[in-house]
Amino acid sequence: MFVSRASFCSRSWRGLSLPRARYFHGLSGSQSKFLKVSEEVRDAVATGKPVVALETTIYTHGFPYPDNIALAQLLESVVRANGGVPATIGILGGIARVGMSAEEIVELASTAENKSALKVSRRDLGYICGMGLAGKPIHGGTTISGTMILSQLAGIKIFGTGGLGGVHRGAENSMDISADLTELGRTPVTVISSGCKSFLDIPRTLEYLETEGVCVGTFADGREGSVDFPAFFTRDSGVRSPRVIQNEAEAAAIVYAQSQLPVSSGIHFANPVPLEASVPKAEMDRVIEEAIRLADVEGYHGSDNTPFVLAKIKELSGGKSVVANRALIESNVQRATRVAVELAKLEELDRGGAARHMPAFPSIPRSNEDTPKPQISVSEPTPKEEAPLSKSPENSDVLVAGSLAIDLSCDYTPFGDERVQVAPTPHTSNPAIIGQSLGGVGHNVALAANYVGSDVLFCSVVADDLSGKAALASLETEGLSTAGIQILPPTSGTRTAQYICINDAKKDLLVAMADMGIVELPAKELDFDGFWEPLIERTKPKWFVVDANWRPEVLEKWTSLAKKHGARVAFEPVSTAKARRLFASDANSGSSPVIGPAQTIPNHTVSLACPNRLELSSMYMAAREALLFDSPSWWSVIDSMGLSQSGSRERLVYMTSAALVDEGLPQQSIQLLPFIPCIITKLGETGALLTQLLPPGDSRLSDPDYAPYILARASPSADVAFGGVYMRLFPPAANLSADEIVSVNGAGDTLLGVVVAGLAKEDSSLRIEDILSVAQEASRRTLANAGGVSQELTGLRERLGL
Repeated sequence: MFVSRASFCSRSWRGLSLPRARYFHGLSGSQSKFLKVSEEVRDAVATGKPVVALETTIYTHGFPYPDNIALAQLLESVVRANGGVPATIGILGGIARVGMSAEEIVELASTAENKSALKVSRRDLGYICGMGLAGKPIHGGTTISGTMILSQLAGIKIFGTGGLGGVHRGAENSMDISADLTELGRTPVTVISSGCKSFLDIPRTLEYLETEGVCVGTFADGREGSVDFPAFFTRDSGVRSPRVIQNEAEAAAIVYAQSQLPVSSGIHFANPVPLEASVPKAEMDRVIEEAIRLADVEGYHGSDNTPFVLAKIKELSGGKSVVANRALIESNVQRATRVAVELAKLEELDRGGAARHMPAFPSIPRSNEDTPKPQISVSEPTPKEEAPLSKSPENSDVLVAGSLAIDLSCDYTPFGDERVQVAPTPHTSNPAIIGQSLGGVGHNVALAANYVGSDVLFCSVVADDLSGKAALASLETEGLSTAGIQILPPTSGTRTAQYICINDAKKDLLVAMADMGIVELPAKELDFDGFWEPLIERTKPKWFVVDANWRPEVLEKWTSLAKKHGARVAFEPVSTAKARRLFASDANSGSSPVIGPAQTIPNHTVSLACPNRLELSSMYMAAREALLFDSPSWWSVIDSMGLSQSGSRERLVYMTSAALVDEGLPQQSIQLLPFIPCIITKLGETGALLTQLLPPGDSRLSDPDYAPYILARASPSADVAFGGVYMRLFPPAANLSADEIVSVNGAGDTLLGVVVAGLAKEDSSLRIEDILSVAQEASRRTLANAGGVSQELTGLRERLGL
């Protein structure tokens, strides 16, 4: 079924919002008007960190105010102390929250004073959210059932809580069975609790869970042989546990295996109350029998039964039940976090990881106004006998037009007695190792392409100053020709670009300062006609790589030159702010944007872009704000794709992942394809997403091996310049331990340089997916190199046929 313009407009592509926009009809995910997932939780789930869900009925209906606030703070701290990310889940004003702030938890917990919050199970989610939409906002504490549903929607697999609901005594007549049990039968979330409260019918509860297909096991907690399924306040119930789990690693293995099969039901691991807080079984049995008798006498049934019985148990046990309750909740959350940590390790290995998952294209720390990073050392250059010889600019496969800068990196190195301090102390002097190097996004791309054997013409600009002279000398040492570097005289008032970054003891960026004014010069102060164009005419490059450090009018000048000389253009966005320049006009010069409404295939200006996830979103928003998605030429391409109205989410999830679809990245790249027919999105440790329009007749459209990657095919009757949409998620190339990752600087730029070098090779039989695998290996080598772009890239020439 093909999508008409009218239906596509009304159902999916109009009125989108980022970063969690919805693009296809029926698409659901972790962000909507009824569900908000915190940034910390979204990031943790996306990057494979261990996340633990925490319910909120224990705050709204379990513990009194303000004790409940103290408990909430304690449980979140327990998760963090054991290496996890807490995701407290509740309802505020009719909106479900996954990952609540301290202020939000206080607001919800304070309802315990006036008992104004609802107890929210599966049945109540639609009601409480709908009442909020109707202008009657209500707060709610989520039960195990409600928390499981919201956890699954947010991608959280482990949930630590107090006690599980169960089958009530006499349920054969009352049918009083907790929704927790049926939820475990249909929602793939693992719940870790201290079993059922012993006033419930534990044998029937376990029978019900078996019927629902729920795996149930109890942690041995140092015991040998078979063990009892715990009864909340006491470690023993007199009922044997169906399974015995020795430790967190075994539990994680079970969760992992079930997720891979896949089985759609949940798992329940019972964690017995700590021995020192456990109430003896005989004593607790007497207390519970009396509490149940009183509930029956006074007529407490249904949802009112449990709160009454618990209150009586507290009273009759002399407060022992409260001590046990606090101890077991903390113990369960600790146990849940450790299981989540072990599960994260298994999932890391599944992605090919070891001690650390090496990102194929790491997120290079760039602020909205940042530019290059520290790269090849100027003070300690590679010996000339080891460097490739400088190439004559008589021929070139690739022209790289971008920034060249002198970089200073300051790595904080605390003294022995200060090693626990990661960040330097502000407003004073700090010990550091300061390195000077040659950088710039354009420089890194050019160097990578040069190392893998491409003939490169690097075009940039420096000033006639000491930094400029050092930069030129280092380019010669690296084997890059300086023929394309304009040297501006002192009278221009410019300085060679410089960049200074301050890193903490872990070498993570704290702050950076960039002086890039020379790259921001208007086109009239750069000699295109007399300097760069004669070089282009002589060397005849097949590809231009242009980085976004240039101002918009200069970007437009470079792309116009490429079109004039029959070369294709690859775009490196540099940062979220500068990525927008592709779609922006220059108010000062009155120039047109590089990409306007008419620049769709086959009249596109840019053939390839290589953004990271944030830069892709920035490019999408810039195009949207420029109304490019309203243009007739864009609609013509989109209509011809033949994208289905139904099953869109499932198809995209199958081709990528649920997390990426929830983030909106596949959808954003699809919408940009009419203007940029090939987009490689760098996803850090997730890998890279290739989205491409294939030409008509491309063999991949009919090759069964490529069928899983063909998202859509153009209508056979359509007169269009493409045959189908190709989408493929490439995992990272390899993995390095934390000690092996020397620097993330330049890895993403290396990727683009190698990709374009491969594409520019004359008569190459390699497809972009073949080149991309080599580029990923190149990024891995750069990551392990202290000097930025690794000279070991020369060993990859044979794989590219260069």
